Amino acid sequence: MKTLTPKELFIGFSKIGMSGFGGVLPWARRTIVEQEKWLTAEEFSAMLGICQIVPGPNIVNLGVCVGSRFAGVPGAFAAVLGLMLGPVALLLVIAVLYEHYSYMSIVQGMLRGVSAVGVGLIASTGFKMLRTELKYPPMLAVIFLVLIAAIYFHLGLGWVVLLASPLAILLAWKKVKK
Repeated sequence: MKTLTPKELFIGFSKIGMSGFGGVLPWARRTIVEQEKWLTAEEFSAMLGICQIVPGPNIVNLGVCVGSRFAGVPGAFAAVLGLMLGPVALLLVIAVLYEHYSYMSIVQGMLRGVSAVGVGLIASTGFKMLRTELKYPPMLAVIFLVLIAAIYFHLGLGWVVLLASPLAILLAWKKVKK
């Protein structure tokens, strides 16, 4: 297994944090899987799945998981600090500017544009992760079940996880046995 120092994790997660202000998951996947190759696409998806069901922001949970996997507790702290330090400082500056200029229509228009970009980035990451799952078609049943439960029945995250987990675990177990 590859090892990373807390310094390398701090630098890597600082790049992630500053690259995708407000929606870093697409940048995290690109950096961790495609550029740095710290994790495979499958490992990233599995780790993200766990991070999405535990309390807290998904990306912070992912920083803790990746950091601790490669450098233990110091790695987890380094990854989260790298992820948060730059954006928090930038957010404070933006908050001051917003307080002074929020009444301007151009500022309101910029915020609408930024939100559309965020939706696009999240959808893009979802499609990239879906490609990984298409390598094992039975897992599409889990995706279908989750979509029906969330979209049609409007179930909350806890119920969706309780409903879909048994099938997902069974299929993952069968996939590993192959």
